Amino acid sequence: MKTNDGSPFPKRLKEARLAKGLSQKKLGILAGMDQFAASPRMNQYEKGVHSPDFQTVRALAKVLEVPTAFFYCEEDNLAAIILNHKTYNVN
Repeated sequence: MKTNDGSPFPKRLKEARLAKGLSQKKLGILAGMDQFAASPRMNQYEKGVHSPDFQTVRALAKVLEVPTAFFYCEEDNLAAIILNHKTYNVN
């Protein structure tokens, strides 16, 4: 079991999800997760119990329309700059 090692990922994921107005389940489903596993998986990611692989991070970033770097930014002011920078390409 992976536990949060101080990563900003759980906080940033929750911020981005709430900004989009999505439930954990809806976000998980839109990111390609099974509908029955989506809510528990997203909850574990937001609590820092587990960390997603990078392919999942990319899928979440695409749905949330944020660059992957946003999830890993420790500083709130820098995260805001990354979030507001509109020239990134989410694939």
